[in-house]
Amino acid sequence: MPSTTGWTLHDWRAAYGQGQSPESLLGELLASLDTTPNKDVAWISLIDQAGLKKALADLDQLAQQAGGNRAVLPLYGVPFAVKDNIDAVGFETTAGCPAYAYTPQQDAATVARLKAAGAVLIGKTNLDQFATGLVGTRSPYGAVPNTFKPDVVSGGSSSGSASVVARGLVPFALGTDTAGSGRVPAGLNNLVGLKPTKGQFSIEGVVPACKSLDCVSIFALTVGDAGAVQQVMAGYQPTDPFSRQAPATLPDDAPAIRRNGPIKRLAIPEQPQWFGDQQAEAAWNTALSNWRQQDVELVPTDFGLMSELAALLYEGPWVAERHAAVEGFMAEHASEMNPVVKGIIEKAGRFSATDTFKAQYRKEELVRAIDEQLQDIDALLVPTAPTAPTIEAVNADPVTLNSQLGTYTNFVNLADFCALAVPAGFRDDGLPFGVTLISGAWKDAELQRLASQWLNAHPTPLGATDLNRAIEEPAAPAPVDTITVAVVGAHLSGMPLNTQLTERNAVLLEQTTTSANYRLYALPNTTPPKPGLKRVGPDEGCAMIVEVWQMAGSEFGSFVDLIPAPLGIGNVELADGRWVNGFICEGYGFEGARDVTEFGGWRAFITALKSGQA
Repeated sequence: MPSTTGWTLHDWRAAYGQGQSPESLLGELLASLDTTPNKDVAWISLIDQAGLKKALADLDQLAQQAGGNRAVLPLYGVPFAVKDNIDAVGFETTAGCPAYAYTPQQDAATVARLKAAGAVLIGKTNLDQFATGLVGTRSPYGAVPNTFKPDVVSGGSSSGSASVVARGLVPFALGTDTAGSGRVPAGLNNLVGLKPTKGQFSIEGVVPACKSLDCVSIFALTVGDAGAVQQVMAGYQPTDPFSRQAPATLPDDAPAIRRNGPIKRLAIPEQPQWFGDQQAEAAWNTALSNWRQQDVELVPTDFGLMSELAALLYEGPWVAERHAAVEGFMAEHASEMNPVVKGIIEKAGRFSATDTFKAQYRKEELVRAIDEQLQDIDALLVPTAPTAPTIEAVNADPVTLNSQLGTYTNFVNLADFCALAVPAGFRDDGLPFGVTLISGAWKDAELQRLASQWLNAHPTPLGATDLNRAIEEPAAPAPVDTITVAVVGAHLSGMPLNTQLTERNAVLLEQTTTSANYRLYALPNTTPPKPGLKRVGPDEGCAMIVEVWQMAGSEFGSFVDLIPAPLGIGNVELADGRWVNGFICEGYGFEGARDVTEFGGWRAFITALKSGQA
């Protein structure tokens, strides 16, 4: 094995800091990998010497552009792998189906971000064909074995990515996760599996499974490494219609699972399903005993709603979204597909457009009901996989056993949750056992903090290596550039233009007043009616009610573009002496305007106007 086996990001950075070179370390790593076809089925393709030379030249150019300051390249010289349904220049994309293979002309958005941070892609990994499966056996390139017991499944569909990280060949790898493919392989191979908030990572350049649910995921040896890679990959991608802006803050009036605050109460399955796997059940009970020693409360909860939501993914019309992804290819090459995968996708023909809308309505009903059920719950704690079948057993009953593996994963993306799979010890038969933390969208960092606390108290070796886990320190969340703006009129809560704030995920921070140096005017000929705030001299004005909202800086420009003349954004003084961005009015706008200062605020004036008292 190469000397870099089991290295974390800290180890790679330390080696380069001590004078080691990417040429030496990556050359040694590549030389150690078995490139014999089908010898190591975790890989579908590996970088060759010419490709490595080019990658190192690109890395050197990045370092020169950074003025030799490697600190601005957080992944300088770090090798990684990607699942072979993610585009990368220099590699074919097969999606686990040779007849489907094509040569991409540009990197997937996530791969491009990693390379820009200095990471070096060394290979593409095996997967369940078209990312359809949770077992890791549905590939013409071979079934990827579990890294602890080769007769047991590795978990899929991101089987190869989990294998190469668990064996310590690379410190992290990308998978995808539509139904659990970034979590089940992590649980079965003693890894951290980060399934981000949907839309946090762009899916541009990813062969879709269910595009509306797909997420690129991260396999890593530690929570901190997963978080550090997440920071590099996260970000809004304007050309990707499924990319989302992260809100500046989470709302305070949402269910606990979707609002700010530390995670203290964890819902656990009231009657977990084990499908006869007593080893998994025993490992779960041990894990629960250990979790009760953490600073959290475990709340047994009926998971019936989650189970019904999960069933929609494969038993409902969402399977038609998988068909939409490969419809053209399947029409001509169905005979060249894995028969189990083909059979699953062919079920799309059973559902009508009407069925799809009915299922969508039921999904919304279930998500609302789940949010209400979890009103006082901060996160869920579930077994990552309730069983660990053998490859032979899966081959004998491929659909049933695959479905069992998704018991606690399939509902997560449909509910717009984020999730983090973490090691939780070992079963009596030597296989690893994992648990998954689940919470609402954009609570990824909170899950990482709790997971680090857990692993620091109950450490496991790193993946399938014999290396000890160091103290876990989750990566600090990247700061969100935010802007506050004081609104005085039609943008107030409940007023006609308030949606211009809420649709940009703006958050109401406070209601307060301006200083006493302002007067308020109802502007003529405005629809909807709008006021103008005018600053006046001492003893000439009054304090006017305003609301202070906060939004991501990236949203502010589009908000300002909606503001018509004579209004604009300037500086407004609040009662406590703060100056913030706020609505102001050009001088000409006050011509013919009515002074409504006496009402103390726009809402009071509008109320009086409607009642005929103004």
